[in-house]
Amino acid sequence: MVLLVIDTQKGITDGRLYAFERFRENVKLLIAEARANGVEVVYVRHDDGPGTGFSLGDEEFEIFGEFAPAGDERIFDKTVNSALHSSTHLADYLAAKNERQLMIVGLQTNFCIDATVKSGFDLGYEIFVPEYANSTFDSDYMKSDVCYRYYNELIWPGRFARCITMAEAVDKIRRG
Repeated sequence: MVLLVIDTQKGITDGRLYAFERFRENVKLLIAEARANGVEVVYVRHDDGPGTGFSLGDEEFEIFGEFAPAGDERIFDKTVNSALHSSTHLADYLAAKNERQLMIVGLQTNFCIDATVKSGFDLGYEIFVPEYANSTFDSDYMKSDVCYRYYNELIWPGRFARCITMAEAVDKIRRG
């Protein structure tokens, strides 16, 4: 299993997110548990392109300090929503390691997390989504709490992923 930490970048990892403190604590716990139990932590960053303020070399592009990679943890960059799009080479990396289980956390629920969950499902991965380990912002179309519940309680469970409690997620990590 791999813990996939998606788009937790400085420019968007802040108090504007739904249930930010709970999200922050849960992601920190899962990263710590993964490291303590030999589960690989892989990071993905979204690059909006040069001149956007959210690209390689920009401060806001870098991973949020409390979640920062340690040692030789891998970082994959993407310019599309799905972390598993062929352009990222992440799926190739996982295939070479014969990894078939992904625990997915990060931002944003309705964009890159949703795209990665569904792409992962289509590629045959077993996907685990821990509670309050993904989040998003309010939009003109949907409030962040409704959006979170829509994906985590309606769209993903029983279709694309196993949406699990934090206790289940920690147990899964500890068992490898």
